[in-house]
Amino acid sequence: MNAVRISPVGFFDRNGMLAPMGSFFAELARQASANARREVEAYAREIPEFGYLDTNSRARAETLEYALWLRRRTVELSPDNSELSDDDLGYIAAIGELRAAAGMPLDARQRVLRLHTSLMLREINEATEAQRGVGVDELMRMMNWFAPQGERGIRAYSQGFVTALRHRLPYVEQAALLARSLLNGDPISAELASALGMELPERCAVTVIRVPDRPVGDRDLESEIEALVKTHHAPITWCPGSGSRSGELIALIPLHPPTPQASPGPSTAETVQPHSVPDLAPDLLPDLVSDLVRDFAQALGRPCAAGTATSPLSEVADALDLARRISRAAPLRRASARLRPHTVSDVFVELAVADAPFVDEWLHAVGRSLQPGPDLLVTLDAYYRHDMHRGATAAALNVHARTLDYRLRRVRELTGIDPGSTRGVRILSSVVTRRLSEAWH
Repeated sequence: MNAVRISPVGFFDRNGMLAPMGSFFAELARQASANARREVEAYAREIPEFGYLDTNSRARAETLEYALWLRRRTVELSPDNSELSDDDLGYIAAIGELRAAAGMPLDARQRVLRLHTSLMLREINEATEAQRGVGVDELMRMMNWFAPQGERGIRAYSQGFVTALRHRLPYVEQAALLARSLLNGDPISAELASALGMELPERCAVTVIRVPDRPVGDRDLESEIEALVKTHHAPITWCPGSGSRSGELIALIPLHPPTPQASPGPSTAETVQPHSVPDLAPDLLPDLVSDLVRDFAQALGRPCAAGTATSPLSEVADALDLARRISRAAPLRRASARLRPHTVSDVFVELAVADAPFVDEWLHAVGRSLQPGPDLLVTLDAYYRHDMHRGATAAALNVHARTLDYRLRRVRELTGIDPGSTRGVRILSSVVTRRLSEAWH
């Protein structure tokens, strides 16, 4: 590599010729030290994790050395569009590893990268303003170099950062970091997934399992979550709720396209229409999603509610918002063979009701009219879950069919609504779901 020698009065190009003082690149070289100091001061001022730079002179000197080195390499390599060398990338990776080993969190790393990039662009603009006669070709050479080499540098920094995380954090915490990085759109997710041996698919099912407040005597969930991560090998994180022992388990389950089956007849594309409306067919969800929900509910030992929404990996933040809303509208259930996550199709009425307070209050009033019959809510729940089949409902409730008929008549007497009518299904099924979701508590 033909390095460029930087001097106080200018710099030498790769042919050993002194570049003129008016050069855009020479201006960047002259300001390198001042710009490096400004970056270190910005870190200490704007990023709390760098607050130690004000009291640790050695750490400040090392940070300044790296900032100055990066600017000098930029001036050396950008004029003839030379790439960062393997040694350069190794040094950048070492800095990322050093900072992660010191405890810097992922969100601070993102803020560092944003601040550094912003300052570098500002310096390019200042050099352009200082050298008004700079040619467009010089500026274009810099910008053509800056984007691809900046990306390579960020990738190396991230690789070093993840290397330290692998040594510092348990596997379950790494999986939680991966889940959060995917939800935040952090590019480091690719490095984290590689370190964990997880594949990032094009689409995934974002699943939220809502856990209401648990009694103080209940055990913590760390071991259950760890077992879940190791069993399902997926990005999973726990988000504490506003209650002291409530929260949400968030999992991103990969969705892989089905393998085409050979057929002597017309092609699959001609005979099978793609499912065009997202999240409306819960039966199309892979077993992995339902298995994870059942495993967690079994370990939890208490009622919980699960919602899921599928999306491309690039849109998982929106899918999380939808899955979270579904889980809050869904009824709380204990673990069972029938337990599965809810989709939009299961609770679309309740989602709309939650945004219409006057409708919700009306349904609440209908629900209160059922209070004189303590078994009526459970009966209606079983009745609608078994598609109003009298025999299956009675068996699920472990009562005689005549007892079931009595309860349904009692509902009609108290509410004026026939549970088996179209109107009854529309109203009373929503009452049941809203009550069991604890939306009215």
